[in-house]
Amino acid sequence: MPARTVFTASIESVSILDEHGRFDAQLGADLIPDEDVIKLYEAMTVSRQFDQIAFKLQRSGRMGTYPENRGQEAASLGTAYALNNDDWLVPCYRENTGLFWRGLPMEYILLHWMGDERGNQIPAELCITPLAIPIGTQLLHAAGLAWACKYRKEDRLACTFFGDGATSEGDFHEAMNFAANLDLPVIFLCQNNGWAISVPTKIQCSAPTLAQRGLAYGMESIQCDGNDIFAVVKVVKEAARRAREEHRPTFIEAVTYRLGDHTTADDARRYRDEAEVQLWMQRDPLVRLRNYLTERKLWNSTKEEALQTKAKEQVNAAAKRAEEIAATPTSEIFDAMYAEIPDEVRRQRDTMRTSSLGQEQRGIEASPAPSVEETV
Repeated sequence: MPARTVFTASIESVSILDEHGRFDAQLGADLIPDEDVIKLYEAMTVSRQFDQIAFKLQRSGRMGTYPENRGQEAASLGTAYALNNDDWLVPCYRENTGLFWRGLPMEYILLHWMGDERGNQIPAELCITPLAIPIGTQLLHAAGLAWACKYRKEDRLACTFFGDGATSEGDFHEAMNFAANLDLPVIFLCQNNGWAISVPTKIQCSAPTLAQRGLAYGMESIQCDGNDIFAVVKVVKEAARRAREEHRPTFIEAVTYRLGDHTTADDARRYRDEAEVQLWMQRDPLVRLRNYLTERKLWNSTKEEALQTKAKEQVNAAAKRAEEIAATPTSEIFDAMYAEIPDEVRRQRDTMRTSSLGQEQRGIEASPAPSVEETV
């Protein structure tokens, strides 16, 4: 038998508004109304201001480690804009702009990085899962949520975000295999920002695109300019259509770049060339969209000044709410853990001691907890 070709494929790369201001009127026709483009730009600006305040909170010791979103705002924002409000957003930790667009109060993100668990108690009606810090674990959650949507015959989908480094994790491959083989309505959106902390993408993957990893599981795969919100909206809308109508997953590689360090605990100058950073600053999604609006007479310096003032007020108010939130009582660790608290644990909660438990089990009468005066 002669040799035959059993598989051929090609992967498109979608760009509509490039860093030079060139707009593909055919691809971008009727994609985003002008009034929505303005709102999207405003949302990016607020998120950029949020990054600045969060950075200052961390540097002043008022918050723990924080990962800047600067430079990657378009990917999550375009996705949130393109999806329905009851579709699941399953984030990593660089999707603030899209989460804020969905309606998440900004102080939730601050509380999360302050180590306050109330930052993870996201209102159920927002259909957002808590931030995922372990790399790649959230992909499995998204596949499970999509399976639930399909099982219940709901017209909903799940979309999860992750970085290029996560595509080397076992959880990534398990989730992709699960979603493709069970025909699940899920979108895997990889924000390829070029670096997995200090490891460049070229070491993570030797193929020309990360999107090829989606082909290996038999799902539609596409690449887009992740700093072009028009391109993101277009590819996500098509992926959402496929999920709803065909119950098939899609892998999207959004090529972007983090302009800041990996987190405030990182110093990217140790491994990144400054010329590379400067190149990507010219591709900044926020600047690109502002130039688009200005060229079309939809934006001016007066509007920009007013927006910057409004953004600072909004973010400062969120920071104030996060810092002034009432402290949780120590008993919360018990009350949140148990639906019905066992008697011995209730005694531990009420006395804030564990020694009495052992004494009672040995038949020794427990002494009362010392008063504040006795311990001073």
